[in-house]
Order: sequence, then structure tokens, then C-alpha cells
Amino acid sequence: MPANTRDQAFQTIVKNRVYHGGILAPGSGLIKWGEGGKGIRSRWYPNTLARRIRHIDFIRSHIDFIEGDGLRTLAAYVDNPGAVFFIDPPYTAGANGKRAGRRLYAHNELDHEQLFALANQIEGDFLMTYDDADEVRNLATRYHFDARLVPMKNTHHAKMTELLIGRNLDWVTLR
Repeated sequence: MPANTRDQAFQTIVKNRVYHGGILAPGSGLIKWGEGGKGIRSRWYPNTLARRIRHIDFIRSHIDFIEGDGLRTLAAYVDNPGAVFFIDPPYTAGANGKRAGRRLYAHNELDHEQLFALANQIEGDFLMTYDDADEVRNLATRYHFDARLVPMKNTHHAKMTELLIGRNLDWVTLR
């Protein structure tokens, strides 16, 4: 058990780096071979990690982490024009969805319709990520949100796509 928050944060970073795909959920395991057979070196790049932590430290007074019900928290801040949200729900929507959210998260049940309705009320800005599923595309269309398909790789480095959703994604450029 970590002695303090700082020790717990360090332990979490290390665990994230040595677990396959950075997945900390029950059932996840240690990296076996790593990307390109590089083992832990494929996920442990200290200079980059240190730079990212320094960037977070620089803006830490502007970031709040709230443990609790995401929909309730979102509802509490929708009227705040200064609040900006990054919404990354468990990918459990759609009849043909991957259902990764059920496998990876203990708390994975979500009313996707309610999430989109709340996002529609946000006075500030938001960016949502989602699995590319017809149900999600239909919700984005119904709420007049912009949706862009973006490339990504899964933990097995297979090329896939997922959706970015927001009010205006004209700033998204893909290479």
C-alpha cells in the first residue's frame, strides 16, 4: 500500500507502463514481448514520460479529477461555460460493438442516450471518443454533433478506427 498520493501516482505510472496496453483492469497482465520484441522498452521512454508529467504539472491548477458517477458530474457542470470536457465512455454502444468496455471496466453500464443529451446541454466545449458503431453515429447525427473517424491501433497494433465527436471538429486534421 502506498504511503501517500505521490507514491500511489508513481506506482500507477509504473503499472501502466509494464501492463499490456497500459490496461490496469482485472485480468490484464504484464507485457510479454512488447512492441517489436522490445519488451518494456516499447512502453518505457523516461524522457517522454517526464516531459508529459511536467506539462501536466504546468496546467495542474486547471484540471480536476472527480471520482464518481460521470453523468452526475457532467450534469453538475453543463451550465459552466468555462468547463471543458474530455468524455471517453466505456465502448458498450451498438449491437455490433466490440464491447471492450464490459471487458475492461468494472463500472461499464451507461445510458448512451443520456450522455449525448447531457453533452448537448454543455455550455463550454467537449470532445468525446467512441467506438465506431451505428448507434453512436445515429446519436451524433440526432444531436447535430460533428463526428470524425480517426485511425488508431489497438493493444495488438492492429489498425482500427474510432470516432471523435464534438460540436465542431474542423480543427481535426489527419495525416
